[in-house]
Amino acid sequence: MTAQPWPQAVFFDLDGTLADTADDLAAPIHTMRAEQGLAPLSDHDLRPFASTGARGLIGRGLGLKPGDDAYETVRLDFMQRYEAGMLTRTRLFDGMPEVLSRLDSAGIRWGVISNKTERLVQPIVAGLGLAGRSVCAIGGDTTPHAKPHPAPLLHGAQLAGVNAANCVYIGDDLRDIEAGRAAGMRTVAAAYGYCGADHPPERWGADHLIRAPRELIEWLSLKNGQGV
Repeated sequence: MTAQPWPQAVFFDLDGTLADTADDLAAPIHTMRAEQGLAPLSDHDLRPFASTGARGLIGRGLGLKPGDDAYETVRLDFMQRYEAGMLTRTRLFDGMPEVLSRLDSAGIRWGVISNKTERLVQPIVAGLGLAGRSVCAIGGDTTPHAKPHPAPLLHGAQLAGVNAANCVYIGDDLRDIEAGRAAGMRTVAAAYGYCGADHPPERWGADHLIRAPRELIEWLSLKNGQGV
């Protein structure tokens, strides 16, 4: 009997996993700091916080946290600025186009599951030229719960028409791995991503860790365009 190919679907986090979005996420913070007369920060300073979205970037760049009096006003300002330029420098990570092509050739469905709001995820996926190939572009508000809850990942598996146990989820944040485990998927930590500074990806308990997107090709046995 021929073994069923594994996995049947692969899902990617967006920021720091599928695409390098850090420069566009940092841009509003640079502008807002300049307008407030604050000393500039480098992209390197802000990059580790890109996967935490507005909350992390505003905390690092402007010293505000949720619950502070000015936080919500600043967050809305940040989001408006980001949305206006979110495809300026955003691009797929080196090697990711080849990974996606190998998945396509192997007949393995793939999609995007992010904690960004869906109204941002979908135009970014489209702007990267992937809308016609990805089986989903799920945001943090697509289901009632965002990651680390498994709901978005289970929804992705449903859209792909596969069992979650036959899926892989790849992310650059601890909550990605937690969500993948909770959904019953195999998990891959993207150590090339933003990852933050507090919890090294080696300690997340993922099934596998990669330091470059192309390492997925070998791990998923896609060298000859065939799934395992």
